Amino acid sequence: MVKEEKELKDKGVKEEAETEVSEEQLEAVEEPKAEEAPEEKPEAVEGAEEKKEELAEEKKAKKPKKEKAAEEEEIVEEKFYTVPLGKAWITPPRRRAPRAMRMLKSFITKHMKLESRKETGEEEEEVSRLIISNEVNLRMWSRGIEKPPRKIRVRAAKDKEGNVTVYLAEGD
Repeated sequence: MVKEEKELKDKGVKEEAETEVSEEQLEAVEEPKAEEAPEEKPEAVEGAEEKKEELAEEKKAKKPKKEKAAEEEEIVEEKFYTVPLGKAWITPPRRRAPRAMRMLKSFITKHMKLESRKETGEEEEEVSRLIISNEVNLRMWSRGIEKPPRKIRVRAAKDKEGNVTVYLAEGD
């Protein structure tokens, strides 16, 4: 124990000596750096900001890859359809785009054999859902409520759980 105490005292003395020297060095070094500091800080900040941006971009790039890989593994069935929406033009102008969306939903429900919702008092089963991607929605509403497209080409993908997701067909 006596040896350990001596070693601790020796280390304590060495640490104090190092701190004194480092403080003196810092005082001597800080004076010239004070003049140069404004020039160096923006470069350091710019470099840090660039690194942060790169890291953020990498994180964004990584997440979709993982999601896409997960989606590709889960897809059971995938079909391409051209959905006719011409009958939406029969309705009054201010109701055409909403009707076209309902027509799209009913078409996909029918052709992808989505289960209809059945309400049972005691049992609540997980019902498969129809998910319409934002791209399809934007295409339907691109010309406003009065002029939806006469037809739209979509890709419907069914996963293991029975959920159907509707995407725009590639090239559209």
